Amino acid sequence: MPGLFAAKKLKKNRQHFRWKDTEYKRKELGLDVKADPLEGAPQARGIVIEKVGVEAKQPNSAIRKCVRVQLIKNGKQLTAFAPGDGAIGFIDEHDEVVIEGIGGPSGRSMGDIPGVRWKVTKVNNVALEQMVKGKIEKPVR
Repeated sequence: MPGLFAAKKLKKNRQHFRWKDTEYKRKELGLDVKADPLEGAPQARGIVIEKVGVEAKQPNSAIRKCVRVQLIKNGKQLTAFAPGDGAIGFIDEHDEVVIEGIGGPSGRSMGDIPGVRWKVTKVNNVALEQMVKGKIEKPVR
């Protein structure tokens, strides 16, 4: 039981030892936002540089279709997954795409795709999912 006049000491200790908590420290120093190419935004626009195939992790054996994207707002390059059967066919080089997080644990990559943390949602302002389903055609720019 702390003493009657120990509030200042308790408060000071609490402030001091919170920095030992990894999540608190990363949040306060803004490390996750600094390391994030999207700079904390939920989505970002970019230009497709090239199409790449990423090999799936063990025990799966597949080549996941991805694209290298250069972000418009800061010029950073990253790899984004093209979800859907045959979705890569709707994406060409120099297309403008919208990317967002892939939805893995705390911003990490998901499933068997190593190092890929983003997915393509729109191509030339048209939803990729709709194109894969055949509901709309890709516009000619």
